[in-house]
Amino acid sequence: MGREEELRTAFGKWEEQGVSRREFLRTCAIAAAAVGLPAWTVGEIAAAAVAGKRPPVIWLHFQECTGCSETLLRASHPAVSNLILDLVSLDYHETLFAAAGKQAEEALQASVRKNAGKFVCVMEGSIPRAEVGAYCRVGGRTAVEIAKDIGGKAGAVIAIGSCASWGGIPSADPNPTGAEGVPRILEGKTVVCLPGCPPNPYNLLGTVLQYATYGTLPALDSLGRPAFAYARTIHEDCPRRPHFDAGRFVERFGDEGHRHGYCLYKTGCKGPRTHAPCSLQQFNEVVGAWPVGIGHPCFGCTEQSLAFRMPLHTTVEIDRPTPPANYPPIHADHGGVSTAAVGVAGLTVGALIGAGAMAAKKLGSSKGEGKGENDKEAK
Repeated sequence: MGREEELRTAFGKWEEQGVSRREFLRTCAIAAAAVGLPAWTVGEIAAAAVAGKRPPVIWLHFQECTGCSETLLRASHPAVSNLILDLVSLDYHETLFAAAGKQAEEALQASVRKNAGKFVCVMEGSIPRAEVGAYCRVGGRTAVEIAKDIGGKAGAVIAIGSCASWGGIPSADPNPTGAEGVPRILEGKTVVCLPGCPPNPYNLLGTVLQYATYGTLPALDSLGRPAFAYARTIHEDCPRRPHFDAGRFVERFGDEGHRHGYCLYKTGCKGPRTHAPCSLQQFNEVVGAWPVGIGHPCFGCTEQSLAFRMPLHTTVEIDRPTPPANYPPIHADHGGVSTAAVGVAGLTVGALIGAGAMAAKKLGSSKGEGKGENDKEAK
């Protein structure tokens, strides 16, 4: 079967499910953009998917609420959720599996043997330490045993959600199960952490497709989080940020400032200390489908030092200043915007436009060269 015929067959199958060619390419483009890949990689990702190079995925559940799986499946358009499952080969998923008991365990082990060193292992939920009790046993084995066995044979390991990344809700004091994140259990193994309660599904899809297409993982920070999604704080790109800069704050829920969409910092918004892409990449392609978008302060669910530890309405220090360099005090009244501020804003925008143009020129000249050379290889 020739390449053109393969493409027609693949697109025909997706069109039968209500997914147009344009929608398929659009999803690949969103996934590529999610991990910071340039536009010219979309064709290669789409070609790999069409050619049947779907990465085998084994999805394990530990101490969690299944919210991360639900977010992946509850895309805003039903066809998109079908498409996501078509772009990866989901070989094992306890929530979605028709099989149970012995049949499920046999299917898991069969997939591991067949795809050893190649499959992507997604772990959802925190892992209780075996020595503190018989928590979270599956098939007679502890979560620690399963994680080390399956994760050790995977080509790539992804900890999806805050529970898997650093412990999440189960690790909140007094932490009776001794819950920990996957990186603490698989020490020495590269683990891509996608914290969030839940994280955006496109961050997972983009990471998996990059691994399937290029055999590489995104560049990670010191906590194992992809830099493309967690390098900046929510506060830096928040749509309410102009109100913060102008000193317009919600004093209490339901007041005039709240009705006008003012900044939620004084009501306990953790956005200034929360590294996540929520303000740029909202959930399930629905504008406003995130806490700040519906008028509630950010809870800081991606941060181990904030979520489930700091009181909800307690304010946080701002340690990631961005232009303008000097923040207005939250208790001061502010009038209009000064001419100096307008000048600084103009210079900032001009600098950003110039930097963007230079980056685009550089990217165009280096297209196709050194793909993934800065990406961190999976161990």
